This record gives sequence, structure tokens and C-alpha cells, in this order.
Amino acid sequence: MNQLRFGGALLCAAAVLLPAAASADHRADDHAPIGVMGDHFHAKGEWMFSYRFMSMTMQDNGIGTSDIGPDEIATTAPNPFFGTPGQPPTLRVVPIEMTMDMHMLGFMYAPSDRVTLMAMVNYLDNDMDHLTYQGGMGSNLLGGFTTRTSGWGDTRVSALFALIDRPDFRLHAIAGLSLPTGSTTEEATILTPMNMRPTVRTPYPMQLGSGSYDPITGLSVAGRKARLGWGAQWNSVFRLADNDEDYRLGHQHEISGWLSWLFSEPLSISLRLTHKDRGNLRGRDPAIMGPVQTADPERQGFERTEIGIGLNLAGQDRLAGWRLGIEWQTPIREKLDGPQLQVDSSLTVGLQKSF
Repeated sequence: MNQLRFGGALLCAAAVLLPAAASADHRADDHAPIGVMGDHFHAKGEWMFSYRFMSMTMQDNGIGTSDIGPDEIATTAPNPFFGTPGQPPTLRVVPIEMTMDMHMLGFMYAPSDRVTLMAMVNYLDNDMDHLTYQGGMGSNLLGGFTTRTSGWGDTRVSALFALIDRPDFRLHAIAGLSLPTGSTTEEATILTPMNMRPTVRTPYPMQLGSGSYDPITGLSVAGRKARLGWGAQWNSVFRLADNDEDYRLGHQHEISGWLSWLFSEPLSISLRLTHKDRGNLRGRDPAIMGPVQTADPERQGFERTEIGIGLNLAGQDRLAGWRLGIEWQTPIREKLDGPQLQVDSSLTVGLQKSF
């Protein structure tokens, strides 16, 4: 529903931007697809503000590259906390769907032609639906419940260092830090296999931040010839220290490559291929425990390859400096340290203004 609503908003904004295309001030393919962050740098004294909305839906579970159903998880998947009083031998609470909505505000400023500073803050809304199986064994379904968390996530601050800057080719390095502004102590009410409804600390995917200061590194390149544009970016976040809850998230690595085609100065489309790799947690929060896969530090890692289709609209004349982008992505391959929920698709819509 959120993806449809923001797709409609895109069409309304496009109706505003496109008619003003009589005089070409900016090319739509000057920027990467809207789902790519830190893809460009600015000239000395330039500013840019941006707003992005990203909605991602996850549903159905997988282990490795294979699907697995809720009944099979509840009767065969080992509970890592078995042996602790009250913990059954298998996972008796099974997530079946998750929706994550993220609102991202970005700021860029260039103190020189060679350095652009960037900051991004985000606000998260997470919903996860679960099934609870009765007792310690068997496939009798007790009921379902939903956990919800929302609030500010971690903040990223970075510097982009221009290495090559030509009209047809750009290359820059990225260095920064992820700041732990997101909560790691969120709570929600759950339904246990014993038909109780306690309020507990939510498992790791429902927390809002990392709780640690994490270095960011990357490299971004882009070029174009006539109507054809291309680009690639590598970006990594390294988790080097435990947080106050005695764990650290896994390292995250992402590499993207894209092609774009310029239909006219204000309109381009793009095709992007992205590979993401995230490691499992190290350590464990002692307040997070239960017969559910999301509470297991060893069931958080994944490798995922996604394909994305995007659209960029660049304002002209009186709307010069405005840019609207949309990108839809879906996995073509996932390998999960599961059981884990599988990504269905994501939609990113963004509006940027430079001056």
C-alpha cells in the first residue's frame, strides 16, 4: 500500500517537473539511481538537501537458498537457547512478514571543489507479524501477534573526496562514520507458546540502531557517453566494537553497478544490479532470548543480489536544481543464514534540491 501511494505521488510530481523542459539546465542522469547514496560531489559552496522514503517488504522464510514453511521451522529448527529453563527444543515463534519504512533526510555541502561533506539521518517504522505454536512441540497453532518499533535510527556523516572530475567521468572516495543515535533497547508485547503475553526487549531486526560507532568506507565512479550513462559504487560499514548490550552487528558490504539511458534532458531510466553481504552478530544481548529465529545472533547474516529499475526527473528553468527519483528493487538470489524472512521488494522515492 505504501509503495502504491508513493508511486502515485511520483506521477503527480512528474507532471510538475516535465512541462518545464523547454530549456535544458541539468541532465536527469547527472545522478545515480535514487537508491544509491553519496554517488556525486559538488562544486565549492554548493548545498544539497534531500528526502527519501524507502519501503521494504519481507515475507516467507528461507534457509540458504531454499524456502521453509512455518510448520517445518516450528518442529525442526533448533532453538539455540534450549537448555535454559523454559526454552523448548525448537523455534516455536515464527515471523511470517515484516514491513520496514524509512524516512531519510540528507544534507551535502562542498567546502571545496575536491571535498563534499554529507550527513544523513533517518526515521524508522518497523512491523513484524508472527505465528506462535502451542507448547514445546507439535504443529498446533496457538495464535498470532505483531510487534512494532519506531524512532530515529543511526546517523551517518561522511566526506566525499573527488579524485577525477570530468564532464564524462567522475571518481571519488568515501570515508565516514555511523553514529549510534538509534535505540537498541526497544520493547514490545509478544504471545509465548505458553499463552502468556509479556513485554520483552524485541529481537535484533526490530531494534533501531547498532549501538556502536562504525567506520564507513567506499568508492564511487560514474561516466557517460551521449545518452548512455553508467556507474558503480562500493560501500562498507565495519562493526569494530561491542555496544552497551554486549554485541556488535555484522560487517555490511554492498557493491552496485548501473546503466542509464537519457530520453531527454529532464528524463532518464536506469537498470541497477546490487550485491549485499551482511555478517552475523558477534556477542549477544542477554535481554534478548526466546524460541524465535530473530533472537539468534547466528541467524542474521545473508548474501543478496538484487535488480532495480529506476527513473530520474530533473527540473528545468524555474525548477532547476530540483530532482525526483524512484527505484524499485527485488532480489534475484538470496542466501540466508536462516531461517530468515526473505525480501520481497523495496521501493525508494526521493526528492533533492541543490543550490
